[in-house]
Amino acid sequence: MDKVILSVLGLSASQSQSGAYALILQEEGRKSRIPIIIGSAEAQAIAIALEGLKPPRPLTHDLFVKLSLAYDLFLLEVIINKIEEGIFYSQLVFKGDKGNVTIDARTSDAVALAIRFQAPIYATTTVLQKAGIVLDEPDTKVTQVKTPSKKEQIAELREQLLKAIKNEDYESAAEIKKQLALLTDSDDK
Repeated sequence: MDKVILSVLGLSASQSQSGAYALILQEEGRKSRIPIIIGSAEAQAIAIALEGLKPPRPLTHDLFVKLSLAYDLFLLEVIINKIEEGIFYSQLVFKGDKGNVTIDARTSDAVALAIRFQAPIYATTTVLQKAGIVLDEPDTKVTQVKTPSKKEQIAELREQLLKAIKNEDYESAAEIKKQLALLTDSDDK
C-alpha cells in the first residue's frame, strides 16, 4: 500500500455545515491538503491535544492512551485508508507484546490519538488523489485555520444540550453536560 505522511495543519469552522469543523491535514513537503468535516466534540478533542492542554480529569482519548500504555500498547501509525461517499475511514496500527494489531477507527478519533501518542498520520495515495486539494499557485495564501474559542465551544455545547433534552436523549445530554462542566470549571481556577 502506497502512503504519504500528513501533518495536522489545523481546524476551521466548516463553511458548509453548521456546528461542524474542518480538520485540515497537509501532505508534508507539498501543498496537497485533505479537509475532513468533523463534529464539534471531535474538534474539541483534537484542539485540546494540539494546544497541549491538560484537563483536570482525563478525556476519553487521554484515558485510552493511559490504558494502552498500561498494557504496553504503542500506537505506531494512523492510516487514512479509504474514502467512500465523503466519509473517511482509518486504521490504528498498534505494537504490543504479541506483534502489531490493526484496528479500524473514525478518522477524527484516529487523529486525536495520533497527536496524543505523537504517532505519524498517513493517507493512502488513493485517498489523497480522491480527496486532496492541491494549491497550484506558489504564493497562494490559505485562510487562517482557527481553533474554536472556549466561548464558541461552550455555545455549541449548550446548543447540543438543548437539542438532546428536547429529543429526550438524556444519555447524550449527560455527556454534553460533563463537557460543559470541564470547560466552565477551568474558568473558575
